Amino acid sequence: MKTKTVQVAALQSDCSKSSADNLEQSIVQIRTAAEQGAQLICLQELFHQPYFCQTEDHSHFGLAESLPGPTSRVLGKLAAELNVVLIASLFERRTAGLFHNTVVVFESDGSTAGQYRKMHIPDDPGFHEKFYFTPGDLGFLAIPTSLGKVGVCICWDQWFPEAARLTALAGAEILFYPTAIGWLTEDRQDFGDSQLSAWQTVMRSHAITNGLFVVAANRVGQEANIEFWGHSLIVDPYGNVLDQGAANQSQVVISECDLGSIETARTHWPFLRDRRIDAYSGLTRRMLDE
Repeated sequence: MKTKTVQVAALQSDCSKSSADNLEQSIVQIRTAAEQGAQLICLQELFHQPYFCQTEDHSHFGLAESLPGPTSRVLGKLAAELNVVLIASLFERRTAGLFHNTVVVFESDGSTAGQYRKMHIPDDPGFHEKFYFTPGDLGFLAIPTSLGKVGVCICWDQWFPEAARLTALAGAEILFYPTAIGWLTEDRQDFGDSQLSAWQTVMRSHAITNGLFVVAANRVGQEANIEFWGHSLIVDPYGNVLDQGAANQSQVVISECDLGSIETARTHWPFLRDRRIDAYSGLTRRMLDE
C-alpha cells in the first residue's frame, strides 16, 4: 500500500493579557515546529488572546478581527515563508453584532485553504461562549490541502461524536481540535483526574471509530479560575497516542502520521462499512420518546 507520511505538530502554550506577546510567542513556536520538521501545524483555540469567555464583558468584542485581518495576514505570510500548512483559531468579527470562533487553514503558499466556524457553543461556569459566538454555519468540512484533507472542529465540538463522524464522512484524513479546556479551581481536587481521562478517552475514541488521525492542541497555565490542562496529543487511527504534551508547560507536540494507515485501519475495522444509515433518522431528534 502506498505510504504518505506527514509530520504534524500541535502547539500548546500559556497566554498573557497581551495579544501582541501571545502572537509573538506563537510565531516562535511555529518556527520551532518547522525547524523540527513539522509540515502541518495546529495552534490552540484563540491562541493569541487570554481566554476571555470566563466573564460576559462587552469590551471583549473589541478583540475580534475581520477575516482577512491583521493576525491572519501575519500567519499567512509565515506559512508561506516556512512552507507549512497552518491551522489557527481566531475571534472573527463578521459584521456588527455577529461574531464567530473561526479556524483558518493556511496553505503552504500563504493562501487560505478553507475556514471552519465552531458549531457547538458552550455556556457553562467559566465558559460563557454563547455570549460571544454565533454558532457556525459552514458545516463539518474536509478542507483540501497540499498535505491531505484536513478536518477541523473546535474545543466543545470534541465531545460530540456526530461532529467527528460527519467530518470523517466529508473525507478528512486528520481531524484537528484547537482547544481551551481545563479545570475550574473548585473542581480540580474531586473531579480533575476523571475529567482529564474522559477528554483523552473521547479523543482516542474519535480516532478509532472514524479510522483517522486526531490532533488536539490545548493551552496550559492558570487564567483566572481555570487551570488549562495541556496534554495536547496526536492519536493514530487505532487509538494509539503517538505524542502527548505535559500538563503545565509550553511545548511542541510532534509526530509523523502515515496517512496510508487510514485505509488499513478502515478495512480491518470496517465501522464505516457497517453503519446502518437506514436506521439513524432518530439522530435528528432531541429525544426518541418525544
